[in-house]
Amino acid sequence: MFKTRLLSGIVLVIIALVTIISGSYLLWGTLFLVSLIGLTELYRAAGVQEKGFSLLALTGALGVASYYLLLLFGFEAYSMMDMIFILIVLMAVYVFTYPKYHADQVMAAFFGVVYVSVMLSYIYLTRSLEGGAFLVWLIFLCSWGCDTCAYCVGILIGKHKMAPVLSPKKSIEGAVGGVVGAALLGLIYALAAGKFFPEFDHSPAVYALICAVGALISMVGDLAASGIKRNHNIKDYGKLIPGHGGILDRFDSVIFTAPVIYFLAIALL
Repeated sequence: MFKTRLLSGIVLVIIALVTIISGSYLLWGTLFLVSLIGLTELYRAAGVQEKGFSLLALTGALGVASYYLLLLFGFEAYSMMDMIFILIVLMAVYVFTYPKYHADQVMAAFFGVVYVSVMLSYIYLTRSLEGGAFLVWLIFLCSWGCDTCAYCVGILIGKHKMAPVLSPKKSIEGAVGGVVGAALLGLIYALAAGKFFPEFDHSPAVYALICAVGALISMVGDLAASGIKRNHNIKDYGKLIPGHGGILDRFDSVIFTAPVIYFLAIALL
């Protein structure tokens, strides 16, 4: 299992390297595809997409498409209008097909559009910032770096449970180790990569702070995903990524970290 998980992780890192360095259409297309797959996983777990055709799930997917098209053509300023429009259309499907769908399914459908596609789109938006090729990697340093450091520290010295019901294996010591580890990774990354991006003359400590905050938020995303899975009695969202589960199992923390890093970069850098 560990070997499979490691190999899958290496493949994911290679894909991330290629798409983020390339940017533009390749990154946009990859995130769009990942969002659609993640949305499908969530819809299946929440009962929005059951066996057979689901007009509600199709409407949510079309909502994701409209949102990403706005990003592609530079109309992200209209994203809030698009979200309102998607909600209206989902409610229209609910009203005119009543009682085929339950209100909980409609709320889950709209939640999925925001939770998966909108949150993940901030990877693309961060990459679009000045120096975004440098900044976007902070998202993954926060998320996957925190996860790895927290796991290692938790195994070594973890004694006090952080969220025993949601995730019995996570410890407070591991959480602290994850935040500290992510901050150190941000510091090291800023020192090593800074020479390639001279426009970022801020202290490396700023990047360490950004990664520390991002790591804290990433743990919220991780635990939130665990809570959703427990509510729906599933272990993993899917089996797409060997050793990891589904798209949402691997990107649960990234979903929360991406918008946080985007706004911190704008505010502090």
